[in-house]
Amino acid sequence: MALTGILLAAGRGRRFDPAGQRNKLLQRLPGGELVVAASARTLLAVFPRVVAVVPPDDGGVGDVLRQLGCEVTVCPDADGGMGLSLAHAIRHSLDAPGQGWLVALGDMPFVAPSTLQALAAAIEEGAAIAAPLFGGRRGNPVAFGARHRDDLLALDGDQGARRLLAGSPVAAIDVLDSGILRDIDSPSDLPA
Repeated sequence: MALTGILLAAGRGRRFDPAGQRNKLLQRLPGGELVVAASARTLLAVFPRVVAVVPPDDGGVGDVLRQLGCEVTVCPDADGGMGLSLAHAIRHSLDAPGQGWLVALGDMPFVAPSTLQALAAAIEEGAAIAAPLFGGRRGNPVAFGARHRDDLLALDGDQGARRLLAGSPVAAIDVLDSGILRDIDSPSDLPA
């Protein structure tokens, strides 16, 4: 695939643990794999280059991602919101000759590789932005073509690319993957 995989793993997960004692990305799924490792493995199965963004004090998330083969970059402004983390990742990956980026979230370990492949194919076939739909609901991850480079570099705040998605044509890709709607926001989201 000509896209670069981006894994956003720089959030604090305050909804998961308001006290900040337990990092949701380092929680174990059934079978023992860490949430962030499962998310990263899916990206790595599809994209030869995966750039993972972590905060300065990541609690070991960066080490896990490096061991898996991700290119880890520390975003010093991660606490400023997802938009800043995403812009940081895009800036870090500008040397890639690819056609765009697929942006995935570290707390979404249930997305199927086939979804990533379908989104990447849509970008490679000319879509400017591609997002998955399951049962009529849009989810994550989202793929962006190179023409949105400057828009992505200008992001800041907590909204991430939400405004960009709202103001631009988005190719909706129907998938049979409920994982696009499942993230780990609270302890109850972890499967037993």
